[in-house]
Amino acid sequence: MSRYLRAMALFLLVAACGSGGGSGRTPSTLDNACAILSANPTYYRAFRNTERKWGVPVHVQMATIYQESKFKADARTPLRYKLGVIPVGRQSSAFGYSQALDGTWKEYKQDQGRSRARRDSIRDATDFMGWYMAQSSKQLGISLSDTRNQYLAYHEGRTGFRKGTYKNKAWLMRVSSEVAKRGNLYRAQLRSCRG
Repeated sequence: MSRYLRAMALFLLVAACGSGGGSGRTPSTLDNACAILSANPTYYRAFRNTERKWGVPVHVQMATIYQESKFKADARTPLRYKLGVIPVGRQSSAFGYSQALDGTWKEYKQDQGRSRARRDSIRDATDFMGWYMAQSSKQLGISLSDTRNQYLAYHEGRTGFRKGTYKNKAWLMRVSSEVAKRGNLYRAQLRSCRG
């Protein structure tokens, strides 16, 4: 193979690995809001657009996405197994950054007229999250900046939250407190990097 062809093949390989526009890469550090947004500028634009449109603060969105998908565009729930070895499907239909279920995602797309929205798009996932949380605020009276209760309503669904199903789940109460702590951490960090 000629030197030119080898150089061209190497260039194409590097270009293919480096493409993605910043929206599909999982950040290398998830404990620093500024580092997450610096590594993926499209994230910040998506979070800010959702904050402007729906009123959900950036730190609430980021803490929820951290808990749901760890910022992985193609996150899925674990597989279930029969007899411990035979895969029989996923635990749920949750997918993408926001871990939206098929039915709720379909409802969002119909309600918002966004037939082409994708759960592995940060822009679409944050808009979905804003839409969902704004409804939780309206129907349940949860402040848009209340990370803990917004997360509980997001996880359990509004009906489950209204019934208090989370109260019998010690693990979920612990997780919701962790989400709230992460939200506070991100909020403090965002003050220093917003320039």
